[in-house]
Amino acid sequence: MFSLSTLVLLLQIFTINLHTTDAQVGMCYGTFGDDLPPANEVVSLYQDNCIQKMRLFDPKRDVLHALNNSNIELILGIPNIDLQQLATFPNEAITWVQNNVLDFFPNVKIKYVAVGNEVNPAVGDTYKVAKYVLPAIQNIYQAIRAKGLQDQIKVTTVIDMTMLGNTYPPSQSSFKAEVKSYIEPIIGYLVYANAPLLANVYPYYGYSSSPDDVALSYALFTSPDVVVTDGEYKYQNLFDAVLDSVHAAIDNTKIGYVEVIVSESGWPSDGGFGASDDNAKTYLEGLFRRAKTGSPRRPSKPTEIYVFSMFDENQKTPEIEKHWGVFHPNKENKFPIPCVKST
Repeated sequence: MFSLSTLVLLLQIFTINLHTTDAQVGMCYGTFGDDLPPANEVVSLYQDNCIQKMRLFDPKRDVLHALNNSNIELILGIPNIDLQQLATFPNEAITWVQNNVLDFFPNVKIKYVAVGNEVNPAVGDTYKVAKYVLPAIQNIYQAIRAKGLQDQIKVTTVIDMTMLGNTYPPSQSSFKAEVKSYIEPIIGYLVYANAPLLANVYPYYGYSSSPDDVALSYALFTSPDVVVTDGEYKYQNLFDAVLDSVHAAIDNTKIGYVEVIVSESGWPSDGGFGASDDNAKTYLEGLFRRAKTGSPRRPSKPTEIYVFSMFDENQKTPEIEKHWGVFHPNKENKFPIPCVKST
C-alpha cells in the first residue's frame, strides 16, 4: 500500500503533468505595426497572461534579449529571403546559429528553428527559393548538431497548405504530384531528425471562401453534431479535418511518422466576410479548448498550437491582415484568454 505522503506526492506529480498538457497554446508575435509596444513590454504581456510559447518570424535581437530568462518557449523563424545564403554557404549557417541561437540559448528557450515559411515550389513567388529550403534546413541542423543541441532544438519548416491535393475526406489527402519531389525529402529529413512539421491551419478561409458549403458552426467549434464521417474518424469541427488532412498526407507518403504542430491559427475581428469580434472570440474559445486534446487521427496527445496573432498590425495589407490580434497595440485584450500555468 502507498503511504499518505507517497499518495500526496503522486497527486502533486499528476497535477503538474495535467497543467503541462493544458498549457499548449502559444502566440505569434508579428511586428508589422508602427504603434506596437517595445519588446520588453510585449514579453511582460505574455507573462502576465500566462502565454508560455511564442512564435517569432525572424530573429529580432531586441525580442531575443527581452526573452532572456522569461521561461517562454520559442519558435524562431528564418525568413524566406535568407534561405539561399544559408543553403549555399554552410559557414553562413554556422554564423547564423551562433548569432541567433547560441548567443541566447539556454536563457532563451529556443525550441524550434523554422527555416522558411509557406514555400511552394509550384505556385506563387516562393517557388524561386524552394530548392534552398532543404539544404538550408540541413546546414542549420548541422550547425546545431555540432554543439550537441539537436535533441533540444529541432529544425523544421512551415509548409504551404495549398500543396495538399484532395483533402476531402481527410484520410484521402496527399501532396500534389508537382510538389512531391520538394516535400518528400523534407519529410525524410524530419523523420531522421525526429523533428515536427509546422502547418498553418485557418478554418476562417475555408468558411469565408465557401460559406454555402462550410457551416459557420463547423468552422467555429460550435457544431453540436458530427459533420464529417471519414471511416473510423468523425469530425465535429473544420480545424480537426484540416489538421488531419496534413497528418494523412504525411502518412500517405509512407516515409514515416512526423508530428504536426499548428504554427498559426486564428480568426479576424474585422476586414472581411465573417470577420467579427463575436466570431473571433468564439473561435479562440474553441481553439483553447481544442488544444487540450488530440485530433481524431492523432488522439494520444494534445496539439501544440500558436494563435495568430498577438497584436493587430496596422502596416499589413490587405485590410483583413490588420485584424488578427488578440490584443490591441495599447496592450488591452480584445478577448479574454484562459491563464493556465504549466508549473
